[in-house]
Amino acid sequence: MTIRARVPRIPWKALAVAAVVALLSALIGPTAAQAAPGESTPVYSYDGAIRESVWVDTRLDGDADGRTDRVAVDIVRPAEPAQQGRKVPVIMDASPYYSCCGRGNESQKKTYDDRGRPVGFPLYYDNYFVPRGYATVLVDLAGTNRSDGCVDVGGRSDIRSAKAVIDWLNGRARAYDARTAGHPVAADWSNGRTGMIGKSWDATIANGVAATGVKGLKTIVPIAGISSWYDYYFAKGAPLYDSGPDGLADYVDSPEARERCAAVQQRLADGAPRSGDWTGLWTERDYVPDAGKVRASVFLVHGMQDLNVRTRHAGRWWDALARHGVERKIWLSQTGHVDPFDFRRTDWVRALHQWFDHYLMGYDNGIDRAPMADIERAPGRWTTDARWPAAGTTATTLRPRNGTSPGVGVLGTEPAPQGSTAVFTDDPELSEADWAAHIDESTPAKAGFATGPLSAPLRLSGAGKVTVTATPSTSTAHLSAVLVDVGPDTIRDYAADGEGITTLGTRTCWGAGTTGDTGCFKETEADTRKVAHTVFSRGWADLGNYADDHKGRPLTPGKPYTITLDLAASDHVVPAGHRLALIVAGTDAGLIDPPASRPRLTLDLSRTTAELPLTGGVPALARATAGAPHPAPEPAAPLRGIAPPRTATPVPSAR
Repeated sequence: MTIRARVPRIPWKALAVAAVVALLSALIGPTAAQAAPGESTPVYSYDGAIRESVWVDTRLDGDADGRTDRVAVDIVRPAEPAQQGRKVPVIMDASPYYSCCGRGNESQKKTYDDRGRPVGFPLYYDNYFVPRGYATVLVDLAGTNRSDGCVDVGGRSDIRSAKAVIDWLNGRARAYDARTAGHPVAADWSNGRTGMIGKSWDATIANGVAATGVKGLKTIVPIAGISSWYDYYFAKGAPLYDSGPDGLADYVDSPEARERCAAVQQRLADGAPRSGDWTGLWTERDYVPDAGKVRASVFLVHGMQDLNVRTRHAGRWWDALARHGVERKIWLSQTGHVDPFDFRRTDWVRALHQWFDHYLMGYDNGIDRAPMADIERAPGRWTTDARWPAAGTTATTLRPRNGTSPGVGVLGTEPAPQGSTAVFTDDPELSEADWAAHIDESTPAKAGFATGPLSAPLRLSGAGKVTVTATPSTSTAHLSAVLVDVGPDTIRDYAADGEGITTLGTRTCWGAGTTGDTGCFKETEADTRKVAHTVFSRGWADLGNYADDHKGRPLTPGKPYTITLDLAASDHVVPAGHRLALIVAGTDAGLIDPPASRPRLTLDLSRTTAELPLTGGVPALARATAGAPHPAPEPAAPLRGIAPPRTATPVPSAR
């Protein structure tokens, strides 16, 4: 079926409105030109779209076979614009997952017909946007699916895999119609304007490509993306997974790449020692220092309870982009590692449509003037902020001190007396869930401190830090710091298999479809749980990194050391009547690996502080804690919360 095409967009927004109207009048007559269209509409045939594959030359030889690597690019684009001599923008998702693992909540993989031509494109980007005048381009990273080369886990090969495609779309690189030999193919249908999108590793590639400053990349939409691969595997020296990037490369490499890429995997293993020391491998895979090169706008999405790609990645990247004045927008959900299509589907597709229309089509639809931040406060309930972190947020110092009951401390502004201490012994079998459940009890594996019941809500917006002075009993020690909202609530069950969502059996369709690519997806709903406390921010460190974030040292038992633990970015409101608590402990089971020993640690409370991003700063803290009593807690059953974190799989994609 062929659908008659309308003019798909107004000329780029830099043109004067009068010129736009005049141009449209000349092209399509006075009736259609009476009002400029406000958004792209589905006027092109999806069934008749052009589906093709090309192989782009990366100019790298990652597998050392004597020829430059070509990466496979599968494309679906509307046929009508090319027939009319017009070019279209591109929505691109570069991924290592298209054949090994799949994309989206249903783990969709690319499919091909018996001649190798693309048929099924994972996710809904093609179904929804191709009829609206966009091309969808899915790139197999080097070493995966139908591409040459080797996966190097966020390094030069990964990034060049995607960057080379943007260069080709802008006439700066070569592509061919076959993996070897073949005929040159030009992207003469593309206007060069590209938006990258993706979740997890795909989002990470978008961050990394944007950090090269490549021309033609106009926007990125990173969903749960990594901003520094060191931060994926370590937290200030503390190992977060019992593995390294070499294992991850092996996980996604195509079968033939595993045979030819042993040398690359060995370099990954050698460059990422389990000591947690910084190496050149991590420098190459840290995109944050290059935020100043970013030309693209950024629509960042992250789950505040993502224990796979933790929100430290979002926080550091966001702050760096802000320092360089990059146009940006953010959504923060209560979920774990989940795509917004699966926790806020209708609103997400609408927002994404407006975002791409503005930055790729040039519509002045107001999305760039809309509130900067959408934040989920309760399952399905969202608020907005004109900027993020919230206006009026300042770093505010809180101090822990001993309370009237042994082992149950107080968190406030009053400093602890000199000589005050708290003692705990690392127990690698316990997690933040265990510590928080016993916040009002003296337990040997943690030191806990809480405010009294708040008389007014207290909002924490952004990233905080906890500085401790600790004396270990052994030569190695790991530390954890967590913030807890102590009080009853209903939250998304981020520790369950769905990480805050339940997948239903019913389906809805998003855009046009074919037999091989229906565009229909399973619906979801919030998976909720009633709790008596909520852990909402975390940070970890190896005490041996006290003098250098990037290099550990052996500790001298009995000697005090001072170190700062960086808390992951979040945005949480502790309601009136609830309490804000800080817990300092050792190994957070399931989230960091234990040290070589089980140290006993003595905290010097007079030299321990929490610097937290409080909206309203000191005055807001004073109002919230005014008259708040600190009675000795009555003995009670453990506070019920979310289940302990599962041992995390070192793969930056849950589904």
